[in-house]
Amino acid sequence: MILALDFGGTKHTAGVILPGGQAWLKHEQVLSPSNPDAAYDLETMIQLGRRLLEGPKPQAVGVSFGGPVDALSGTVRLSHHVPGWEGIRLASLLEGAFGAPVSVDNDANVAALGEQRFGAGQGLSSIFYITISTGVGGGWILDGCVWRGWDGMAGEIGHTTIDPDGPLCLCGKRGCVERLASGPYMAQDARQRLQADPACGAIMRRLCGGDLDAIDGALVSRAATQGDELASELLQRSAWAIGTGIGNAANLINPQRFILGGGVTKSGDIWWETVRQVAMETALPEVRIEIVPAALGDDAPLWGAVALVMDIDRS
Repeated sequence: MILALDFGGTKHTAGVILPGGQAWLKHEQVLSPSNPDAAYDLETMIQLGRRLLEGPKPQAVGVSFGGPVDALSGTVRLSHHVPGWEGIRLASLLEGAFGAPVSVDNDANVAALGEQRFGAGQGLSSIFYITISTGVGGGWILDGCVWRGWDGMAGEIGHTTIDPDGPLCLCGKRGCVERLASGPYMAQDARQRLQADPACGAIMRRLCGGDLDAIDGALVSRAATQGDELASELLQRSAWAIGTGIGNAANLINPQRFILGGGVTKSGDIWWETVRQVAMETALPEVRIEIVPAALGDDAPLWGAVALVMDIDRS
């Protein structure tokens, strides 16, 4: 069996599949606690993988990791959301745990590969996959292969600046796409606005039961669909940020298709319409832009992890 692992910022997912299989034999997801660290995440995923395997060694392990990775050595550079991952040789640790070869890459690269092989990018040689969830990341497939860049940092659309005077991002810069578009930042800004102005956000206040700490990106989206003005403003800002990032990326690389996944993409038709409109307004008139939802949903990184293993076998 092939073991596929997806290390996320707020959840971890694992699946096992037979080589050439079209469906998971087993599949399980666990949520992270509020303040996890690298040691917790690693132990959680090892135990999750062993539980799904039920004893036998896997043929190989494919891994999607939520942060920059040196794919050649399988070393994590860092996680923007979970402390303690700096310089961790994840591939080596998992090889020791499972007794099988391991291939590791950034989650957006892996999801891009999954969508190109099994999902919305099938038959295309150039796509840009963007995940909009806990953070915002991107993965390029160019000429049918993952394009990682010189230092493995290609695709970091979430940390491209679109508003130099905008709010401070966790990366230290201002006005990043991620700072304006991701679910946690939308929730953070909603809480701050609600605390500062007791008269605004009545629907959000009702949905969270008065507990502002319970507000997350999904609640903001739900409030927007029910007519909450503040939630709608934050959601439209998210769509504007993603659309601006896509328009600029289209001007630079001009891929055949942009494929969007992650929790924020479930925010409804208005969000999608705004993304497409802003992208077209940002790009040159001659640049064709096609923007579609990810076909594999939240499992795109897992399917990409399977594709990583297939690539090992072919090499």
